[in-house]
Amino acid sequence: MASSALWAHSKESTVPTLTIPYLSSAPVLDNFLNMKPEGATAERMAKVTGLVQRNPHDGEPVSQPTEVYLGYDKHNLYVVFVCFDDPTRVRAHRTRREDIGDDDEVEIMLDTFRDQRRAYAFQTNPLGIQWDAIYTENTEENAAILGDYTHFDSTFDTLWYSRGRLTSRGFVVWFAIPFRSLRFRSLSDDGWGIILYRGIVRENEDSFWPAMSSKVEGRLGRAAVAYGMKGIAPGRNIQLIPYGLFNSFHSLDTSDPAVPHFDNRLAGGKVGLDSKLILRESLVMDLTANPDFSQVESDDPQVTVNQRFEVFFPEKRPFFMENTDSFRTPINLLFTRRIADPDFGTRLSGRIGHYALGLLLADDKSPGEVVPPLDPDYHQRAYFAIGRVNRDIFRQSTIGAIYTDREFHGSYNRIGGLDTRLKLSSNWTAMFQGVVSSTHNQDGSYQAGPAYKADVVRSGLHFNYEAIVNDFSPGFTSEAGFVNRVNIREIQQTASYRFRPKTNLVVDWGPDLIADDIWDHSGLRLDTSYITRFHLQLKRQTYVFVEPYVPFRQRLRPVDFSVLPGNVDYYQHYSQIFAQSSPLNQVSIYGQYNWGDAINYVPPANRAPFLAFSDWASAGLTVRPLMSVKVDNVYYFTRLKERTGGATILDNHIIRNRWNWQINNELSLRFIVQYSATLANQSFTSLASTKQLSPQFLITYLAHPGTALYVGYNSDLQNIDPALGLGPSGNLLRTRDRLINDDRVFFVKVSYLLRF
Repeated sequence: MASSALWAHSKESTVPTLTIPYLSSAPVLDNFLNMKPEGATAERMAKVTGLVQRNPHDGEPVSQPTEVYLGYDKHNLYVVFVCFDDPTRVRAHRTRREDIGDDDEVEIMLDTFRDQRRAYAFQTNPLGIQWDAIYTENTEENAAILGDYTHFDSTFDTLWYSRGRLTSRGFVVWFAIPFRSLRFRSLSDDGWGIILYRGIVRENEDSFWPAMSSKVEGRLGRAAVAYGMKGIAPGRNIQLIPYGLFNSFHSLDTSDPAVPHFDNRLAGGKVGLDSKLILRESLVMDLTANPDFSQVESDDPQVTVNQRFEVFFPEKRPFFMENTDSFRTPINLLFTRRIADPDFGTRLSGRIGHYALGLLLADDKSPGEVVPPLDPDYHQRAYFAIGRVNRDIFRQSTIGAIYTDREFHGSYNRIGGLDTRLKLSSNWTAMFQGVVSSTHNQDGSYQAGPAYKADVVRSGLHFNYEAIVNDFSPGFTSEAGFVNRVNIREIQQTASYRFRPKTNLVVDWGPDLIADDIWDHSGLRLDTSYITRFHLQLKRQTYVFVEPYVPFRQRLRPVDFSVLPGNVDYYQHYSQIFAQSSPLNQVSIYGQYNWGDAINYVPPANRAPFLAFSDWASAGLTVRPLMSVKVDNVYYFTRLKERTGGATILDNHIIRNRWNWQINNELSLRFIVQYSATLANQSFTSLASTKQLSPQFLITYLAHPGTALYVGYNSDLQNIDPALGLGPSGNLLRTRDRLINDDRVFFVKVSYLLRF
């Protein structure tokens, strides 16, 4: 039932319950390969059936029979999924860990504190390839379109065991989840929240026990309760992951722009340490000393030419990816890629009672390494400190505070603020945040200002709605976060309706309406756009949307571009179509095309930005020639053309080819090659023509998270003048076609997980 303000549905409402039995010996996969439990241990396990669809047919039984068996001993929780199906139609590939999004899936979610706010998620494909995450009942921006899939933080990695096998009547998957990999109250008899899941990709089907419905936002409030586990204890351990690195490199050093030169090292190395200390049942301290990220894959391609504002690139470094939910707020005040080259980092995260805590301390050498030796900032470091606290209130609601601080050589940027997430009803949630920044710049100047954000979301089976309000004052700055535009007030609204016919082909269809208006703090309207989108989702992961005609207007001011004599309005429009599908087990494909108008933000010197014709396209093809081989191909194309004579202003091409061969569950080979080129007509743009080729090769032996061997080679070639000559602007001269090797590194890295 609903209270006067917040959803107050009682925990004592009728929910399914389950008693998990104690097992005197561990079950094994072979006990279930005949699609039923065999042997005394397997036959003692609790059995769950009756999974219910959420998609495509909300409330109907799972389309393929599914049985789940559960038991425990003093060390592990055991879960066995017995999934009936035609094995020729099951989607299963031997792939790298956490790359199972194209496969059928099974999953267990465990709300070990039964607070209906946070849960562990353990998932595999039919071959037992793992994916794990932390699920948080926390509304994300664009939830009206993306749904609750954004609630998963897949940066969480822990040690657990899984095996899977296809059979003549489907597949069987076995989990063993060590209790020392979980956090929970050891003496509590409140039970754990539990959700079981099966995904059948070809049918776009998601099925759960107990039933989850798109009519109600979130999951954990409807979890079943598992009782019976006694005499178990959570992990109170110390984890140490020492590593050693050998490398050889050749690299272009441009820290002194006037004297670019190559650095070379035939052989070198370093050692470092990652550690994890369990301080309480649910409080974890992570420390890293002299970290190395050689094995981290390069960024996925994005178009960065002719962009007015900074482009967001997601974090990929493991230390900074873990437990990111502890620091997440409506405004992105922690963007860890700002910490480019740390020597140390410390993170404290977890829960104490009704409080969730987060603390991050780190240094960054990069600001002092990108300047010449005579610069006062040479060899200076930046220091980051971020503190975060959340308190649970009401049911599935929170109130919190955050503080961020970046200090560098006499300057600082500090932010403090409050935020809340409110579960208003089974469908409505709201988030609010207000912060203030204080910045002392290196030139002695000072600025300060507030920022606010509100986000209200309705999630439902058919109708979804979201309203976002952003207000960033002219003096607001976030040097530790990602806020790429200030001095704005923005109102964005998104409404969508989904028709869900019960057919064998169509999953859902319907319109999306998006309105976005932006003003500056003087009240001047800057940007306006209105998007009408038509959406169609079919089975076999097929999705199409069309935006037939999108009008929008941008107003540029002299403060944006000094060459403008006054405020100038740029009236534009575009049309767009997108389609993706996985028609076969071995093939996935997508394509997107956008055509219309765009502003040339990079005109020649002393010329104002001007409107141009624009074409933008992207395409992707994923092929799996073998069960263990995956080949990803993507292509991005951008073209600007002059409106009067039709001359090309610039062409931008990005091509990326990625091979992954998963030889077995532990051993894999990865090869990536990316080519990008910007072909610029300098009669119409200040950009130079650039070409870049970047191959990467990596052999990985990953026994489990923390214990691994990496052997890799990364290289980069660009059309740079071999003599490293400088042009009139001080930039390196470019050749027409010749590419030279400006960066290459060979490395061998080994790490080992020690648990005490």
